[in-house]
Amino acid sequence: MDDDRALDAVGPRLRELRRKREVTLAELAAQTGIAASTLSRLESGNRRPTLEQLLPLARAHGVTLDELVDAPQTGDPRIHLRPISCSDGVTILPLTRRPGGIQAYKFILPGQRKKQEPDPKTHEGYEWAYVLNGQLRLVLGEHDMTLSPGEAAEFDTRVPHWFGAASAEPVEYLCLIGRQGQRAHVRAAPKA
Repeated sequence: MDDDRALDAVGPRLRELRRKREVTLAELAAQTGIAASTLSRLESGNRRPTLEQLLPLARAHGVTLDELVDAPQTGDPRIHLRPISCSDGVTILPLTRRPGGIQAYKFILPGQRKKQEPDPKTHEGYEWAYVLNGQLRLVLGEHDMTLSPGEAAEFDTRVPHWFGAASAEPVEYLCLIGRQGQRAHVRAAPKA
């Protein structure tokens, strides 16, 4: 009985996740390889999801399977971050687990023995980076700068930008990324 209720609740949860991310059924179909008509039936509850459908849906929405099917809590309060390893040696740890809004990540870049040739990119959004350890090289438009631990940078991501290690030591930095116009709000200390 509990399994039936959990599966019945998946449809509305799928619709809510998709709408929060402001993604159409056609866009989600392209991301998951599941037909838009099937996605519509899943969201409306006219079809029960299979594991083969839940896996790409969870991946596309950036949630765990447990979150997608509302599995009961295990009582374990630890956060289990799943790092993403990239082919260039970069490791990305997603720190937020909700779709939409400002997303937080921890990046770990490998050190560089020789100066890298930057390949600046652009995309919609606004970014804020804070260096934890190492020396971060940031190429932003015409500027080429090195940020040290405790330093931060914020910029519109439509400006061509590139990150890399400025030395042979690895770099760790936190990054907040929002859609265009979404910025982190910094609150000043109250007046004494």
